[in-house]
Amino acid sequence: MVRIRLRRTGQKHQPSYRIVVADVESPRDGRFLEIIGSYIPTTEPFTFKVQEDRVYEWMSKGAQPSDSVTKLFQITGVLDRYERFKKGEALETLLEEAKSASEERTAKINA
Repeated sequence: MVRIRLRRTGQKHQPSYRIVVADVESPRDGRFLEIIGSYIPTTEPFTFKVQEDRVYEWMSKGAQPSDSVTKLFQITGVLDRYERFKKGEALETLLEEAKSASEERTAKINA
């Protein structure tokens, strides 16, 4: 079984994570199949970047997000867009919406 989960990087007391697709039996920081994003919780607000087209592809192949990744996907709206993707909405439309939402979050940070 394949999972989408966090892989810790960074120094002590300065965590940052890569969002990876890995086999269930691989250790947390062990072997993975693909890096599809990053998450930095120490910034205010947190930094979250993900390749949504790769997320959609892996999830349609049966990959299950971990609990922490599911929560991040819900906060950023990735799961809502994935549900719309499953119902047949165009991928380009969803990716454009994700890009504008990301730019909007960045604008709020810089303001």
